[in-house]
Amino acid sequence: MTSTRARPSSRTWWMLVGLLLATFAVAGLGSLATTSGVDGWYQDADKPWFNPPNWLFAPVWTVLYAAMAVAAWLVWRRGGDLRLWWLQLLLNLAWTPVFFALEQRWAGLVVIVALDIAIALTLRSFWRVSRAAGVLLVPYLAWTLFATALNLAIAALN
Repeated sequence: MTSTRARPSSRTWWMLVGLLLATFAVAGLGSLATTSGVDGWYQDADKPWFNPPNWLFAPVWTVLYAAMAVAAWLVWRRGGDLRLWWLQLLLNLAWTPVFFALEQRWAGLVVIVALDIAIALTLRSFWRVSRAAGVLLVPYLAWTLFATALNLAIAALN
């Protein structure tokens, strides 16, 4: 049973900062792993017609990472469980080096499908505690499903 009691307010802002730092640490590490791939094999890889321009990924992910942190914070404030959130964050961190740095397109697909499932489960869990938190994860799930389609198409084309 999930508690709906709010956490003490003196700690809430520090927790938000911590969750933002965690998500943007994942973003930073992902960016390091992406750079070698985007400028290397990915640049020359065959891509599907629906592949967006490279410049679009950074601003989209920036917004999504911020929304992920705020969603987790809203759930934490109500005493909700963040274990699934941490799991999806770890899977998010794992996908980028597998796909880009290690150039393992099919293994990347396995990781990103696991990520899709973890995000969907997190969204469902968050929705039960805070509808706002659930809504904040919808664009993240949608974008990750889109990324899954890209991963599959790139794996199949190359």
